Amino acid sequence: MNPIPIRSHADLEKFIGKEIGVSDYLKITQKQINLFADATLDHQWIHIDEERCKTESPFKATIAHGYLLLSVLPYLWEQIVDVQNSKLTVNYGIEKLKFGQAVTVDSEVRVRCKLKSLVNLRGITKAEISATLEIKDNPKPAFDVTVIFLYHFNQ
Repeated sequence: MNPIPIRSHADLEKFIGKEIGVSDYLKITQKQINLFADATLDHQWIHIDEERCKTESPFKATIAHGYLLLSVLPYLWEQIVDVQNSKLTVNYGIEKLKFGQAVTVDSEVRVRCKLKSLVNLRGITKAEISATLEIKDNPKPAFDVTVIFLYHFNQ
């Protein structure tokens, strides 16, 4: 997949109200889940206890933390767009996050993005992106969210 090069506010403008693209699939592994549990101190058994999940979990396997899935969003977004000519990019906000489906270990996820709005804030580009995290072979998404990035493009 070749990301779309974005070098300015004007480059993004043509995508307002349109789907920008879809990332490649990313496999969510138990190692990632365990490392995230360690980093966030969230060691709930539904994430890390593989044996207990086989018998007690309704999913019959461990599941990824919701915030782990959210945290891979910038990585997946960068597969869709290649923002160039920006001296600084800031994660500005998250709105309307709704988790829809648990992601079991070894599932593959990808993000589908649409540019909801774009505002020029005195030379800083504020982009609101609608993102849906899709699970391979599952009709229900892991989540829907609006993420907001600020891009400080060089003039």
